[in-house]
Amino acid sequence: MANNTSNTNTRKAIFMRTGVVYSGMVVFAVLIMYYLFSIQFINDKQWRTMADSLSTRVFEVEPVRGNIFDCNGNLLATSLPIYDVRIDAQCAAFRDDELFENSIDSLAYGLAKMFGDKGALSYKQTILKIRKEGNRYFLFKRKISYRQMRKLLTLPIFRLGKYKGGLLITERNKREKPFEMLASRTIGFNQQEGAERKRVGLEGYFDTYLGGKSGKQSMQRIAGGTWIPIDDQLVVEAKQGSDLITTIDINLQDVAEHALLNTLIENDADYGSAILMEVETGEVKAIANLTRESTGVYAEKYNYAVGESVEPGSTFKLISMMALLEDGFVKPSDEVDAENGEVRFCNSPMKDSHAGNGLITMQYAFEHSSNVAFAKQMTKYYSKNPELIYEHYKALGLTEKLNLQLNGVGVPYVKGPDSKSWSCTSLPWMAIGYELRLTPLQLLTVYNAIANNGKMVKPLLVKRIEQDGKAVKIYQTKVMNTAVCKPEVAKQLRSMMEGVVLRGTAHELKSDFYSYAGKTGTAVVANNRRGYLAGGKSYRASFAGYFPAENPKFSCFVVISRPRKENYYAAKVALPVFKEIADKVYANALNLHRELKFSQPAFSKDLPLVVQGEKEDVKTILDQIKLSSHFHNDSISENETEWVTASSQDNSLALQPVILESSTMPDVRGMGARDAVYLLESKGVKVQITGYGRVKKQSVLPGQTLRNINFIQLQLG
Repeated sequence: MANNTSNTNTRKAIFMRTGVVYSGMVVFAVLIMYYLFSIQFINDKQWRTMADSLSTRVFEVEPVRGNIFDCNGNLLATSLPIYDVRIDAQCAAFRDDELFENSIDSLAYGLAKMFGDKGALSYKQTILKIRKEGNRYFLFKRKISYRQMRKLLTLPIFRLGKYKGGLLITERNKREKPFEMLASRTIGFNQQEGAERKRVGLEGYFDTYLGGKSGKQSMQRIAGGTWIPIDDQLVVEAKQGSDLITTIDINLQDVAEHALLNTLIENDADYGSAILMEVETGEVKAIANLTRESTGVYAEKYNYAVGESVEPGSTFKLISMMALLEDGFVKPSDEVDAENGEVRFCNSPMKDSHAGNGLITMQYAFEHSSNVAFAKQMTKYYSKNPELIYEHYKALGLTEKLNLQLNGVGVPYVKGPDSKSWSCTSLPWMAIGYELRLTPLQLLTVYNAIANNGKMVKPLLVKRIEQDGKAVKIYQTKVMNTAVCKPEVAKQLRSMMEGVVLRGTAHELKSDFYSYAGKTGTAVVANNRRGYLAGGKSYRASFAGYFPAENPKFSCFVVISRPRKENYYAAKVALPVFKEIADKVYANALNLHRELKFSQPAFSKDLPLVVQGEKEDVKTILDQIKLSSHFHNDSISENETEWVTASSQDNSLALQPVILESSTMPDVRGMGARDAVYLLESKGVKVQITGYGRVKKQSVLPGQTLRNINFIQLQLG
């Protein structure tokens, strides 16, 4: 009995101990589960913050991109600093109740006054919310200016500094073009678009130089996965990009852009281009491209001058004429039968714009742009050996795209006799600029070569690359072909292009102050694969040339696509743009002006030279030296004029009136400095004088309207 009782007690003790152990294990398991649940769902923010605080990473720091300048040092593109503003709501000032309450109203008022986008009360509520949430890196403002950033640093709380005041400022760079639309497409851009980076213009081509080298910054991840700089120290300093010094002259670019824009608007055209280039160096001084957007506004959206290959039309006749002369097949005086302005090749009609030319010289055919004459001559001399003309095209570089300092250069299409599309119409139509495609700049390069006595130079857009003001790379003028033709052929071609302006299709816009030469071109635009007649005709008007004709300094190409007004011919549409550009370049470049030659009248070696001056001053001087003079004019009496010019007549001086229009620039060449300055300043024009003697050159052409002119340079001699 006693043994049974003992066994029972032992079993009870074992069960009790086992129960305690199991209970302890259950409690322990429950505690573990509770802590796991607490970590994961209750105190997860605390633990995530702790984990994040232990996460660091090295990030790349964007370098400051290099500047792009024009040839005179004007900024074409630059990187301006912009700032993102964040607030650390766990800073000392936000935790100090007394300091915060005493400063919040003044801070809110200052923010409202600075940004002006909402009131002080709204700003106060925003800051209170930030403080309540305790965000350490709250994004408060994006893209504020440098001036706004400096002002922020003076406001209550924020002026206590980064760590105490909680103001965190991050600097970024924003690319700006100070002259906005001017040369915008040529300057280009380099930006991320979706998954790929788009590189356009100079920004794209020279990205390696402009972009610089990225730096490195240690960052720490805080709550919410936000990365903040650990401190102000960079692991690796970013290296600023190099600067580009371009050939563009922003003043000439402005002239080209406005001349092009006015003509596009006037003729209701789709788009157009204008290029201005220095003859000797190939430096591109202006390159304007404007296209009409859906809103009707014209903007620089595509670089047609460089990127679009099109059928040039009659401006290509220069190349046909060059080949004929170079191969000795014709002379300018040779005659060709242009018939009645129409001829057929393989049953396809070729027409002149004006019928009834008959028997004409090649000089006349070029000046008046006879399609029939050129098509007949090219077919006559090259149909049996078309490889010969194709060799000319290759020698001029027309079969390869120009190797320019730009991305997106258009590919030319100039077919040879082995092409599948070669036919019996190819030679006659290529002779007048069809069945082939070239970019405007490629064709201008040929015209520039003729103006440069046959030497072809590659168009140049960037002169040098600089780092910290020192040149690291210099681009010199590169000769593509030392002689595209014989010197005598180049001379003949220049004479023909002068004839176009003096007697031919461009004669209506001759200049009285300087000479220029070139060739007009009016091409019918094909309606894609449907041909030239489908859907009604549209046209492309162009003019290629150079000035001054006797000593070429600049070449210029203008093309206007799809003008919708009645006059679509090049002489009415494209030539006025060329002329306006040339006028303004000439007016502002004294080195292009002819010097005014002074000569003594034959009847007296001691006769003083009086060219122009104020009438009473001239008469007083002549009376003092006892020299006879008389007023000579049939329509104006002596009392009606204040200014006179003098010329010898019958052993005396004849005084003629100088007619001055109140709204136009007077001709002061030949005047003394005092009279010239008095006359010009009386018209509200400021005068700068160089040299001694009488006025030999003036920077603004006589006859130009004074509306937008307030300054002139006079050169004495």
